[in-house]
Amino acid sequence: MVKTISYQHTNSYEILNPIIETTENIWVCFHGLGYLAQFFKKYFTGLDPLKNAVLVLQAPSKYYLGSNFKHVGSSWLTRVDTDQEMKNNLNYIDAVLHEEGLNHDKRLVLMGYSQGVSIATRYLLHYNLPIKALVMHSGSIPNEFNELDAVKFKELSNRNIHISGTRDEYVTTDVIARENQKIEMLFGTECEIHRPDIKHEVDTALLIDISNTF
Repeated sequence: MVKTISYQHTNSYEILNPIIETTENIWVCFHGLGYLAQFFKKYFTGLDPLKNAVLVLQAPSKYYLGSNFKHVGSSWLTRVDTDQEMKNNLNYIDAVLHEEGLNHDKRLVLMGYSQGVSIATRYLLHYNLPIKALVMHSGSIPNEFNELDAVKFKELSNRNIHISGTRDEYVTTDVIARENQKIEMLFGTECEIHRPDIKHEVDTALLIDISNTF
């Protein structure tokens, strides 16, 4: 017999650049598998702090990396209890936005890297309010999205940006075909495609260039 129970959970998040009077863009960033927010935030240090506030959220499930139990990483989801864990993630993100007074703020830029793409995209549909941009970097768009979701994406995000490195070791021909289909279905021609010559890594220079176009 399997039972579930609800209880209060506490989680952290990182603020790299706080919101100030000159802030034009508020980045809410979701790291990839194996990262911690405190280290992932380094990829955004090149953004102009006068224009770009940066919040880096922390995946809830932490674990030891490798066999020496020295370094710690974290994960947003696994294939076990996925729906339940995603609901927990949504509640956490809601709480962060409420704490920072960001509900209804149209300056939001949701940025997901690798596993974080699935969190950023799902959260946008849950949030269901207009944002400035959705940045999807080196990760898979969830398979459950459909044509009805496509209508919502077009209404919710002012800009949709997809980044995937041409030398990404996790990207195969089948993966490319599958992701292109999802992009076409969800965004049509309303998606900016970037294919930098990089492996599975964060393209910090490209993020700076993109931030300067907001």
